[in-house]
Amino acid sequence: MTTVTPSFMPRVGVLALVRHGQNVLLVRRANAPDAGLWGFPGGRVEAGETLFQAAERELREETGLTAQALQTVDVFDSLHHTPDGTLAFHYVIVAVLCEENTPHPTELHAADDALEARWLSYDEVRTLGPKACARLFELTQKIIPAPEKR
Repeated sequence: MTTVTPSFMPRVGVLALVRHGQNVLLVRRANAPDAGLWGFPGGRVEAGETLFQAAERELREETGLTAQALQTVDVFDSLHHTPDGTLAFHYVIVAVLCEENTPHPTELHAADDALEARWLSYDEVRTLGPKACARLFELTQKIIPAPEKR
C-alpha cells in the first residue's frame, strides 16, 4: 500500500463565475499559487460545505457580493510544481456559475485574499494575457458568448 503525505493529497477548490451582461467579476489574487494574477473569486471547500455553499462563501468573502450558485460549469485539475519539479499544489477545481439577484452590479469590496475586485468586459478579459490566471479566458467564454463583430 502506498502512503501519501497529507499535504500532497488533492484538495477541492471552487471558483465563483459571476456575469453581468458582457462583464465578469474578477479578483486580483494576493496569495500563491496565482498571486498578482486576475481570476475568478474562489478558494478551498471547507469540511461539511457543499460546492455551491463554498462558491457563495468565497465570493462573499473576496468581493462582498452575495449571489446564488446555479450550476457547475467545469471541473479541472490545477497542478503546480516547484522549480525542481516537486509537486507544490494539487487542486481539483470546480467552476460554479453564480447569479447576482440585482438589476445593477453590486459595489465590490476586495477582501480576504483578493487585492482588487472589478467587473471586466469580455474584451478586457481577452487582453489580460500574462496577467490572467490559467483558463480565465476559456471559462469566460463558457459563460459569456463572444460579442458580435461590428
